Amino acid sequence: MDDILDEAYHRLHRTGPEFEGWLSNHGPMAAEALVRHGQGARVHRWLDGYLRRLDELPRGLRPIDDWRAALGDPKRTGDWLHHFDRELRERHWQEVLGEWWPRLLPGIAAGATHGVIRVGHAVRVLRVDGETPDRRAELGQALGYWAARWQPVPGAGPLTGHSDVASALAGVPRIAQRTGGIRERLGRLTGVPGWSGAVTALRAPADPDEAARTLGEMVHRAALDYLRFGHGEPVMLVHAVTAPTAVLRTLPALDPALRAPSVAAAWSATAAVTSVYAAPTPAASAPIGGSADPDEVFARAARHGDEHVVKLADAVLESYATTGDRRVLAAPAHAGRLI
Repeated sequence: MDDILDEAYHRLHRTGPEFEGWLSNHGPMAAEALVRHGQGARVHRWLDGYLRRLDELPRGLRPIDDWRAALGDPKRTGDWLHHFDRELRERHWQEVLGEWWPRLLPGIAAGATHGVIRVGHAVRVLRVDGETPDRRAELGQALGYWAARWQPVPGAGPLTGHSDVASALAGVPRIAQRTGGIRERLGRLTGVPGWSGAVTALRAPADPDEAARTLGEMVHRAALDYLRFGHGEPVMLVHAVTAPTAVLRTLPALDPALRAPSVAAAWSATAAVTSVYAAPTPAASAPIGGSADPDEVFARAARHGDEHVVKLADAVLESYATTGDRRVLAAPAHAGRLI
């Protein structure tokens, strides 16, 4: 199965991180999730169709010399990809990640949070399955995409509140004007009553272990909220679950001092995606329950084939393994009916 993923990465690294304007290339993330959950036999057939949609790898303009000035400049995407490709060839991946994570973290909204999500998938492979040239290259592509689309969440900063995750999530206000892409929607957050308090309302973790628990609870609660509010924007609300999942997966590879700001950034992402994409009111009836068997939950997501359904199933299976709450297992089937 390891060979399948490396082969998939090799095919995908000839393509760019975006296509059809500003859509994120989900290929590497979906392929990793499929292999992770025993569905590797589906990967190349799925890629045969998906690759036809993708754009070529963007060309670079010039080397990244002033990285601060180049952050968030999509015209420099090719330059960022070249920069991290070189970094990952010359230095250990964990050293590169440790240097760049705090630089990129304030821009967690990059690519509708797909920058951090792709990094989380890449880090999981390197940590759990070991290094290969293609896996290091994938982390470089993920970091490069994050840097090129770097975008802060308005009002985000250190956590100053006293709320637990459930209370903080319940207090997230919704934007009134629900049109446009994520950049336009995030730009409206500063004018939303209650947003400035909501984005910092979560209680800061007291220590590194509590940071991991807080992130786990964030994923858990966001998955439950998907069942109630996913009918508003079923594709985009998935990222309220998968973004904190990516941060949680990355924590073990980071200096413990980075855990508190990582939780704050993950919360800002989940709160922002919830505010701009969750339905204003909960569904009138509870979603129809799906399978309670985790393997079958993922197998059904794989058969569905949509990359968001696959990635949501991947995230909720991790949440279920930690919490034992079978309710989250209904989220992928619900997403599959909505998408």
